Amino acid sequence: MNISLRNDSELVSLYIAGDEKAFEQLVNRHKNRVFTSIMLIVKDADVAEDLLQDSFIKAIHTMKSGRYNEEGKFSSWISRIAHNLAIDYFRKEKRNPTLQLEDNIKAFNSLNYAEDSAEALQIREETFARLKAMIELLPENQKEVLIMRHYADMSFQEIAEATGVSINTALGRMRYALINLRKKMSTTPKVYDQNLYPQ
Repeated sequence: MNISLRNDSELVSLYIAGDEKAFEQLVNRHKNRVFTSIMLIVKDADVAEDLLQDSFIKAIHTMKSGRYNEEGKFSSWISRIAHNLAIDYFRKEKRNPTLQLEDNIKAFNSLNYAEDSAEALQIREETFARLKAMIELLPENQKEVLIMRHYADMSFQEIAEATGVSINTALGRMRYALINLRKKMSTTPKVYDQNLYPQ
């Protein structure tokens, strides 16, 4: 069978058995999502690249030493490793992560920019700016889940495994994050784009 058609579990087994191309396939399959999840925390591409490499190196050592746990999904496992390394980086640097929402982020957007008027675009830009500020004020655990879900496109199962909590806890944090954002938005007197952030 073509190695690209193998599932993650099969690739892990092949790699442990000595097939280096199997690990290369795992890296290619997951590096973009892992890199994105790291970037959301460290906000530095060079640091994120280093931590990405460290994450897969740690995975190599764990698998080669026979300590890999087959019970979990590889994607969630490598995401958890990366998440922990990113958090450790912050503890060492004694910094607090700040959320960067680019102008073209699609997290809360369902419309096509090209079809919008200048006024609508201005409202949208103001909405993004206020969303960014409001998200920054959320408790860290709520902000983390919201970013992973909407920006990194992770499932709640993956979020739960990456952060070491139950799915219900992850869902609860997301629910409270959205409730808090709606409360903050409702107390803002300025006009905002309801297509981006419906009540």
